[in-house]
Amino acid sequence: MFQRLLICTDFSDGLQRLVNFVSSFAAGGIERLVFLHSIPFEDCEGVPRVDAKKIEHARDRLNVALNHDVTGIDVKVIVEPGRPVDLILKAAEEHAVDLIVVGTPTRSLLAEKLFGSTTIELSQRLTVPLMILRPQLIATYTSEELALRCRHLFRYLLVPYHGSDASKYLIQRLKESLQQPTIGLQQLHLCWVVEGMRRRDVPVDYQLEAAQRELEAIATELTALKIAVDPVEVREGDPIVEVLAAAQTADVSAIATTSSSLNKLLRWSVPQFTDELLRRSWHPIIYFPAGVKSSD
Repeated sequence: MFQRLLICTDFSDGLQRLVNFVSSFAAGGIERLVFLHSIPFEDCEGVPRVDAKKIEHARDRLNVALNHDVTGIDVKVIVEPGRPVDLILKAAEEHAVDLIVVGTPTRSLLAEKLFGSTTIELSQRLTVPLMILRPQLIATYTSEELALRCRHLFRYLLVPYHGSDASKYLIQRLKESLQQPTIGLQQLHLCWVVEGMRRRDVPVDYQLEAAQRELEAIATELTALKIAVDPVEVREGDPIVEVLAAAQTADVSAIATTSSSLNKLLRWSVPQFTDELLRRSWHPIIYFPAGVKSSD
């Protein structure tokens, strides 16, 4: 599914630990790994300066990824001064990555501080999917557990679906990804949550049956692309609560989602399903930018 990853770390999110698992990434089908760390400019009497010692120290920490004897995977380390978002977008283009991996600091329950301004700006400007990991999740893994996680980073995905244009777009992006040979993605779990009170003019039983039929048709199309698809699941209740419950029950690797309109992810003035999912899920989230295709 994804073969060229850009892993961005600020050394507080735990993602720097991934430099030790190049062989695990390779075993999971990854062909290119780019590790990126940005160093902010320092103000010295009104003149921006670069701390050379910080750059050297950061490179030393990330260069561990270069000390491997694994064939079939290209590994690069980038440590540069500048704004994180600008450097991330530049590296993504230069190295033709098809997935950007970032952490999500949770310092506050208010506005941008929940995910950090870097993640928010990235979600509004990126052109490739974004995988968002909880630092607390990475911190709890032993090296053995993290090696397994890196090998199966997106092996089994939960795909929330509710018949909207955004849902159909997400399925289309997944289909396009499956057109390419991949050993990373092996299984999908389709889940539709029906909110009984949303359409009072249509009986809930009818909504459940219609959802079941539509999901089964989609599952048939996906199965034809040589991907395993669980028996489809239709639930009733609150979408966020039920999707998170489905993720735990199905034991998935990550949750795939998108936004209902172009680059509105994490804009608090426009509450969306994906926004709430990001705020409340401890599972990794793979976010496909609305209106942008994933790379081949």
